[in-house]
Amino acid sequence: MTTTQTSEPLDTPTGTTAGRPGSRWAWAAAAVTFVTIIGAAAFASLPGLLIEPLHTEFHWSRGTIGFAVSVNLALYGLTAPFAAALMDRFGIRKVVAVALTVIALGSLLTVWMTAAWQLVLFWGVLVGLGSGSMALAFAATVTNRWFVARRGLVTGILTAAGASGQLVFLPLLSWIVEKHDWRPAAVTVALSALAVVPFVWLLLRDHPADVGVRPYGAEAFVPKPAPVTGAARRAVTVLLKAARTGPFWLLAGTFAICGASTNGLVKTHFVPAAHDHGMPVTAAASLLAVIGVFDVAGTIASGWFTDRFEARRLLGVYYALRGVSLIFLPMLLAPSVHPPMLFFIVFYGLDWVATVPPTIALCREHYGEDSAIVFGWVLASHQVGAAVVAFLGGVARDVFGSYDVVWYASGGLCAAAALMALVIRRGAGARVAAA
Repeated sequence: MTTTQTSEPLDTPTGTTAGRPGSRWAWAAAAVTFVTIIGAAAFASLPGLLIEPLHTEFHWSRGTIGFAVSVNLALYGLTAPFAAALMDRFGIRKVVAVALTVIALGSLLTVWMTAAWQLVLFWGVLVGLGSGSMALAFAATVTNRWFVARRGLVTGILTAAGASGQLVFLPLLSWIVEKHDWRPAAVTVALSALAVVPFVWLLLRDHPADVGVRPYGAEAFVPKPAPVTGAARRAVTVLLKAARTGPFWLLAGTFAICGASTNGLVKTHFVPAAHDHGMPVTAAASLLAVIGVFDVAGTIASGWFTDRFEARRLLGVYYALRGVSLIFLPMLLAPSVHPPMLFFIVFYGLDWVATVPPTIALCREHYGEDSAIVFGWVLASHQVGAAVVAFLGGVARDVFGSYDVVWYASGGLCAAAALMALVIRRGAGARVAAA
């Protein structure tokens, strides 16, 4: 059969072996996705660096600033399942290009804000909606379409892209904030998001059928499905269906705690907490960047493990180890960086988003073709958990004068998440593979 280079669905019937092997195109799609997530990671690196400058300039409470960050994190998650459905309707490229543009707009508008409600609108709503429209649903959709084999590894690599972006942008943005104020840092975020748009538009393809190839590891050609109308209705329908199953609530609960203990707590409040103990902002931001270094290794390794070991057991181990490390953190904060703190940074970095590959694998096992949208809703719970702790962490600092109570509470929540992960039953997909 002659392959065609078109964006229209190909007529090759499912079940045939027609279509060229797609290894080159699949890895190219993964590479473009990786670079795109890196380029968009600037928006996720900035919130923790804004708390002190905004508190100093506008005299807003840390709770008020934390509320804007919590709106951002919540919308990041709540938008994700609709974004996955929109990608099925309009294609990956269009959705991601629009999302990056909205991120750039929201970040740029903060330069002229004078009131707290504008921070909530620009950074909370606009950047939250834009980031949620690509986020991990983007990685899950690309992986599901382009790969049959090595899905766990690819998921780990694409998840690690966010950490790689954090490694690139955190030291840069912290230096800009310290030397040139926070406004040039916000402009840098906007320009970084815009720079990725042409890269996505020109190099990324929505589906293997667009270039006449099979997904990586597939023995049969997979025709491109027709656009799915009613994206919002489908997202809600999938949620209602998944909500009738126990694994969904366990996955949502564990991932909410994951978000609370990473994006909500460490990413948002580690820098100001370290600064409370006399550590310079640039040094604290550099430690977060080092977390990003080891996050890359940990997440890719987690993807490799997910291809080989039972996902729910991996989650149990990851959450238990994370909880232990958080309980010890208040004793490690000091004016300077010392070996025990470096050990925490390495340990926590390896575990940072190692939970993502096994969580996506469990969604795939239990929910099949709807797994990307289900994961979008599970991701929503992740971001709601992050939003709650981003807000409450700031309030706790205002009320108690320190973050200690938040570190201890998050450690306890991680222990609960470990137990929840271990009681998730095996999905039909896992049982079929085992047979």
